[in-house]
Amino acid sequence: MDVNTLIDPGAIMPDLRANSKKQVLQELAGKAAEITGISEREIFETILGREKLGSTGVGNGIAIPHGKLADLDRIVGLFARLSRPVDFDALDDQQVDIVFLLLAPQGSGADHLKALSKVARLLRNREIVDEIRATRDGNTIYALMTSAMAQNAA
Repeated sequence: MDVNTLIDPGAIMPDLRANSKKQVLQELAGKAAEITGISEREIFETILGREKLGSTGVGNGIAIPHGKLADLDRIVGLFARLSRPVDFDALDDQQVDIVFLLLAPQGSGADHLKALSKVARLLRNREIVDEIRATRDGNTIYALMTSAMAQNAA
C-alpha cells in the first residue's frame, strides 16, 4: 500500500482555516463526503465518536483522526495543513496544525492498522513535517508525502 492508494492530490487541504477541533473535523468530513459520496454527517459522527474515546492528537502538532464506515469500499486519506493551530486535546498538550484523516471500510481490520501505521511513520519524520509546514501548496505537500513514503517502502 503506497500513498497513491491512501490519498490523492485532490484530498489535500493546504491551508485549512478553522477555529476549533470540532470545526477541523467538520471541514474534513465535508471534503471526505465529496470524495467518497458518503454523507458528511455520517463521516463527522464517526470521527467525532472515535475522538470521544480519546484524542487522536498524537503530539508534535499532529493529529490522525480515523474511523470505519460501512459504505466505504476502500481506505481513504485526507490531509489538512491548518492555517493556524487549534487545541486538539493532544497527548503532549501542543496545539495541532497537521491533520491526516484516515477512513476505512468497516471490515478492513489489519489493512486499516497498516495504513494508520504508515501515516504515523510518515508524520514522525520531522524533516518532512517541517517542509509541509513551510508550504501552502497542495501539490508540493502531495509530492513531499509520496516521495517520503516511497523512500520508507524501499
